[in-house]
Amino acid sequence: QGQLVESGGGLVQPGGSLRLSCEASEIHFNINIMAWYRQAPGKQRELVASITPLRRSDYSDFAKGRFTISRDNAKNTVYLQMNNLRPEDTAVYYCNAETERYWGQGTQVTVAS
Repeated sequence: QGQLVESGGGLVQPGGSLRLSCEASEIHFNINIMAWYRQAPGKQRELVASITPLRRSDYSDFAKGRFTISRDNAKNTVYLQMNNLRPEDTAVYYCNAETERYWGQGTQVTVAS
């Protein structure tokens, strides 16, 4: 059974940065499109960014210019570097292996002063 484990969330002030990590195990990481989603209280889960096995990346409009998704296929890990964070970025961030349909348990990101 595949597993995705996120880490790196926490409390940060507006304008600050965080780097999320998602380590995969028992999945065919190298064939998966990997993605980050987020869900704020009372809102639907939304796509943040995705990256193909060949490292082509796509971003939602709110993430462009501030967030960077990357992956290390040798470490079975996908990252999300988030800069210039805003209070509206507060959410639980989830890692997703799109091809094999696995989800992580989520990591909380809170942006507040």
